[in-house]
Amino acid sequence: MASGFFALLDDIAALMDDVAAMSKIATKKTAGILGDDLAVNAEKASGFVSSREIPVLWAISKGSFFNKLIILPMAFLLSAFAPWAIIPILLLGGIYLAFEGAEKIYEYAMHRNHSNKTVKFENMNEEETINHEKKKIKSAIVTDFILSVEIIIIALSTVVEKQLSIQIMVVSIVAIIATVGVYGIVALIVRMDDFGYKLITLNNEKNNLAKKVGLFFVNALPIVIKSLAVIGTIAMILVAGGIYVHNIHFLYDFFQPIPSILGELIVGLIVGLIALFIAKIYNKVRKTKK
Repeated sequence: MASGFFALLDDIAALMDDVAAMSKIATKKTAGILGDDLAVNAEKASGFVSSREIPVLWAISKGSFFNKLIILPMAFLLSAFAPWAIIPILLLGGIYLAFEGAEKIYEYAMHRNHSNKTVKFENMNEEETINHEKKKIKSAIVTDFILSVEIIIIALSTVVEKQLSIQIMVVSIVAIIATVGVYGIVALIVRMDDFGYKLITLNNEKNNLAKKVGLFFVNALPIVIKSLAVIGTIAMILVAGGIYVHNIHFLYDFFQPIPSILGELIVGLIVGLIALFIAKIYNKVRKTKK
């Protein structure tokens, strides 16, 4: 009886070791999209009146959690009954990520000298402010859904040959990290300027260390947001390129002689530019028909 109990404990320990090891691998593979998710949500949750930033972020977080409640069961059913579909879904998601990255680069190149239109909350009434918040929250949740599908499918692809219990635990861990980790960091980022302001107002001494640190946080926030946008764009292209390079043997063999990151960047840019070109042609054709 005792030996059976200890054997069960050994089995559980071995299972948890497998889960920990595979979770580490899956998290590494999804790091690029997690970085993009962080950049996108930091941008979506910023730009509001200070008192509304956390409520808006909380609404987006709840939407993200609900997204994963929908996606996870579908992913496990896919793994159980149609594992052959995982690679095609990855490739389709790669097109979306590459397109998003290429579109951001195109928009920056074409419109970088144009003045950005910022939302003036002081000129809005209460109803307009609420509608603006709802639109931004909805946009963030839709984007999160697409990125969550990619995160979960990539995580699932790392354990698709493992038993179902390991798949469920590993992918669920990655999903939790993708929600709690990303939105926790976003909350810290969007409140960075408020924290800095509080440090500045601790006392009135001009050369006070707290004031200098506070000014650093206040001035750093817009730089951090812009930097995350750039990092997120590069991450999308690299992740998209990596999906194609590692799942299409011809591309893998062709780019093997050069550093993998360079090959992934080239492939991601090519896929993104092709997708962007097709989207532009489609939009022009649709406009001429109207």
